[in-house]
Amino acid sequence: MHRFLLTPRWWGINVFVALSIPFCLFMGTWQLGRFEDRVGSHREAGTERPSDEVAAPLDSLLPVDTRTSGRLASAAGVYGQQLLVPERDLDGKRGFYVLTLLRTDSGKTVPVVRGWLPGTADLAKAPAPPAGRVEVTGALQASENSGTKGVHAQGGLPPGQLGVIGSATLVNLVQDPLYDAWLTVRTPTDGMVPVPAKAPSNTGLDLKAFQNLGYTGEWFVFVAFVLFMWFRLYRRELETLRDAEAGLLPAGDPADAPAAAAPATASAAE
Repeated sequence: MHRFLLTPRWWGINVFVALSIPFCLFMGTWQLGRFEDRVGSHREAGTERPSDEVAAPLDSLLPVDTRTSGRLASAAGVYGQQLLVPERDLDGKRGFYVLTLLRTDSGKTVPVVRGWLPGTADLAKAPAPPAGRVEVTGALQASENSGTKGVHAQGGLPPGQLGVIGSATLVNLVQDPLYDAWLTVRTPTDGMVPVPAKAPSNTGLDLKAFQNLGYTGEWFVFVAFVLFMWFRLYRRELETLRDAEAGLLPAGDPADAPAAAAPATASAAE
């Protein structure tokens, strides 16, 4: 009765099932691991840095990645041009960042957000940067882009204002080489509010994270679907053979001819 499982057609079905189930399980486990990695990185990004963390030289933390983003970095140099970054929210209030370009001793320039002020961006409200050589310590941040949440990417800002903090937007304003990063100081002066470090990109529980979780469920559903279809085909084939043996199939039915021929072939072989 079950010799049909050894026919070429069923060999193909069985091989497909035997290969597809481990593949689906592997892909589901991989997607689940991706989701768990995002959850772990989200927790790590949300953990505050210890207050006694020792700042590392800026160059030693580059390029910025999920491991170095938010780390305290130190740089020394001379402050230069000052810019305002408008339409930045902090604690539910609208304000602006005070950004000053620091020309480091290495000859490269790094943007430094010295603090946040409430209200409309106005150069007259922004405190002047310290004169002379300074040593700056701040949380390291990756360059923003037009897709970064909260940036003003539409353009059309007045002179002295910057919508996106990044080397790509500063390259036309600065003649010196630029670091592909920026710093936000922890203890601003002159009444400014410190700008907290942002979590690195692709570390939050965003749409991508839940897509990974959804894909995990889909791959495991595929496993159940493959097993269900194999069992359904098996039952159908078995019922067809039983009906053929009992003479319940209409004579000359082309749809049932292959199934009905199976027991006849087996009997002839015996």
